[in-house]
Amino acid sequence: MAIIKTNMNIVDVKKYHSVMLIDDNEIDNLINQKMIEAADISENIFIHSGAKSAIEFLQNIEKLAKGPLELYLPEIIFLDIDMPIMDGFQFLDEFEKLSDIIKQNCKIVMLTSSLNPQDMNKAKKNKYVIKYLNKPLTQESLKKILFS
Repeated sequence: MAIIKTNMNIVDVKKYHSVMLIDDNEIDNLINQKMIEAADISENIFIHSGAKSAIEFLQNIEKLAKGPLELYLPEIIFLDIDMPIMDGFQFLDEFEKLSDIIKQNCKIVMLTSSLNPQDMNKAKKNKYVIKYLNKPLTQESLKKILFS
């Protein structure tokens, strides 16, 4: 159980088994990883520098997992929009094709530097996206996810 200080109050926060970062920018991944580690909200952090490798990772978990999939799946996926080969919205299209158990257990947070209102609207219309946040992650933005 992680503890986050909020305006001098100490609040217990659910600790996730694992989260996933998907961003082609290694520096952003490192900053976001350090922020998640500092907040102590997850036991494991899976990092992918491309959406295609992240989809393949999720597909492989389903094929190779021994025991309940929930033990292996990231509960939160932090997804960038603007990436080469497969962008964040293409990831969402491929995510839609995954099994129901994966879609039910993985919640997606769009974490992006895009200020395009069309991107925001498109993300918010997707049923798997629970939040749209601007990079980088902060303690404040992590609280928004944890307490929503």
